[in-house]
Amino acid sequence: MVAAELLGRIRAELPAVGALEDRDQVLVAAWLTGLRSARTRRAYAGDLVAWLGWLADRDTEVLAAGRVHVDLWAATWLDAGAAASSVRRRLSALSSFYRYCAAHDLTGQIPTQGVARPVVDPDYTATIGLDRDQARALVAAADADTGPQALRTAAVIRLLLHNALRVDEACAADIANLGEDSGHRVLRVTRKGARKAKVPLTPATTAALEAYLAGRAALTGVASWWQLDGPLLATATGGRLRQGHLWELVRRLARTAQIGAWEQLSPHSLRHSAITFALDAGAALRDVQDYAGHKDPRTTRRYDHSRDSLDRNAAYTVAAYLA
Repeated sequence: MVAAELLGRIRAELPAVGALEDRDQVLVAAWLTGLRSARTRRAYAGDLVAWLGWLADRDTEVLAAGRVHVDLWAATWLDAGAAASSVRRRLSALSSFYRYCAAHDLTGQIPTQGVARPVVDPDYTATIGLDRDQARALVAAADADTGPQALRTAAVIRLLLHNALRVDEACAADIANLGEDSGHRVLRVTRKGARKAKVPLTPATTAALEAYLAGRAALTGVASWWQLDGPLLATATGGRLRQGHLWELVRRLARTAQIGAWEQLSPHSLRHSAITFALDAGAALRDVQDYAGHKDPRTTRRYDHSRDSLDRNAAYTVAAYLA
């Protein structure tokens, strides 16, 4: 009974788990159910499914794997060009899984113990960003888009570029998450670590969202969009928009806007660009940290391309203060 309930929940949320062997399905489902963040469950599930497939190719049971397997697996990813940050996350997923198994006496070893994590350069990112003119061109392309989902397109691009939403935050939002607070139109989202946040919406973003939702209301015969429910960003049939939809949309619009690196862009490129724009425009680091939903200000500082500017060196401020 309990096993069936576990499997039902996880298969509905993470269909890839349903392709595993029966025993592995139950084990993985039990482990994932204990993870509170949907974002973490999604990422870790993909990592563990890949790990199980890798072990299967080597005729190794998941609970029989040793450190040598983990070392070889990590080296294989790095040799294939995977980012150090991605390999670190995959190792974290494995470590979490095996700690769970050890805590329930399913294994006497934790094969990830002692495995060296690849070093991540805190100042490097492979994400391709936009400059100011390219961002304006992308918004213009969204506004000029045609077709039955043109209004949705205009709303999506503003949510990503004006509000720096993560793609999963945008896709997971519901209409019920829209509201008001202290005179601001807001969207309640769930950040990393299952932290709740209220994101203020600019007038342009609010107008685009309301136009899109009004169109949806008209199609369903509802008098006002306030009477709608379900996902904020929906497919033509009312289902929740997938992250893959937004990847395709961003690249299609970037190509229309004649942005040279359109094939390398992603929804995260818009978030990356938005945070950089906020810092370049002079917003305080603390305010940008809140805007981006970063727990650590050092993460926000990575986006400050002018932080090494000699013109801004604090020595001048100190000298002027003591003069």
